[in-house]
Amino acid sequence: MTEEISLLVERLNDASDAAQMAVFEEAVIELESSELAFLLESLPLPERLERWQQVPEDDRVDVLVAMRSEPRQTIFATFDDEQLQALLSNLHAEDLIELAETLPDAVVDTALQSMDAMQRQHYQRSAQYDDYQIGRYVDHELIILPRTARVRDAMRLIRKSLPEYTDSLYLIQRNGDYAGTVTIQKLYSALPEQLLMELSTEDPITISADIYLTDASEKVEHSGLAALPVIDDNNKLSGRITLRQAIEITREDYESQLMATAGLNEDEDLFAPVFRSSKRRATWLGINLLTAFLASWAIGLFEATLQEVVALAVLMPIVASMGGIAGSQTLTLMIRGIALGQISKGNMSPLLIKEVSVGALNGVLWAIVIGAITSFWFDSINIGLVIAAAIVLNIIAAAFSGVLVPIVLDKFDIDPALSGSVILTTVTDVVGFVVFLGLGTLFLL
Repeated sequence: MTEEISLLVERLNDASDAAQMAVFEEAVIELESSELAFLLESLPLPERLERWQQVPEDDRVDVLVAMRSEPRQTIFATFDDEQLQALLSNLHAEDLIELAETLPDAVVDTALQSMDAMQRQHYQRSAQYDDYQIGRYVDHELIILPRTARVRDAMRLIRKSLPEYTDSLYLIQRNGDYAGTVTIQKLYSALPEQLLMELSTEDPITISADIYLTDASEKVEHSGLAALPVIDDNNKLSGRITLRQAIEITREDYESQLMATAGLNEDEDLFAPVFRSSKRRATWLGINLLTAFLASWAIGLFEATLQEVVALAVLMPIVASMGGIAGSQTLTLMIRGIALGQISKGNMSPLLIKEVSVGALNGVLWAIVIGAITSFWFDSINIGLVIAAAIVLNIIAAAFSGVLVPIVLDKFDIDPALSGSVILTTVTDVVGFVVFLGLGTLFLL
């Protein structure tokens, strides 16, 4: 899809106004709502608003729901009250949940009033959960039957309508409590008069409505089913989470972590206003500036050494770079392990020993190579030995920090993907410079 969207953006950019309309009309016919949303997000703001006018009325809600919140807000900002009311007059609960964060409360209330009682109830149940809990985003298109229903009742419903990603139906008791899951495959070999409860899966897999989105998506991915039921604290069936939703959650989580490494938000508009984008990134640059000053201060402690042995100034970036690369490898491994729930107190010590051992082995290997090169380069065995020792110590420190930094940050509920790399870079720079210049002071002066 990415390559196709990229080609469409190029065609729109190169075409005349009339040709642009034709290209986009073709895209509207060929692309799904999520792909069309991605295409609109990829266009500069004036072109985005112009092309939005070509999106058919029946598709607009689906496209807006699929868009990130900031690009969506740029389109909402052009609506008058009448256009908003027309757009929101026939929303489903799932759509309003997605759109609510970019809409004024009064507009949300109006949209709720236009819903039928069932959709309003779905919305109110979903809205009680936070945006990181799966209960907020459950799918309400599922087949539900009372536990006393028979196979013939289920077959009648299936023939009437079968929602996407449906390989199971769900049973409830008279008071609405979840009672069991029946896979549709079992129905075809059962007698019409047989009770569905007799076909119910033993120990069915369910998802608690208050668990994290990523935990819920992982559970679906490993279930072998197209969807799983979501149950609230009172054992009521809130809805379901489908395999498609699970894949979307996993993708969005990956994007979130990728953007967080640069201090950005996954909802940020590619063509957000310059001032807004600059304001967000300025904070991140300021944090990096502080760490740079710290590293410079460490170097300044050895000003006399650098004046006497100029070669050390030439070689300093090598020490910092090797430590930074080694540390980032360990940090990436740890962030993935934390995200997948693989890191715990039980395996932290063996993991720390393993990573420090890997750092020591790689440190010794590359210390020999770098030491030999610098000895030949500057015709000084002492310089070679100093940088070799500094490389070993800095890579070991980097591995040690790469394990501990994300664990400590996660302990304090700070996203390791957001700030881990900044802290790690500071550690490897400061340790590398202090060790290298300190050894140079001891053995070269």
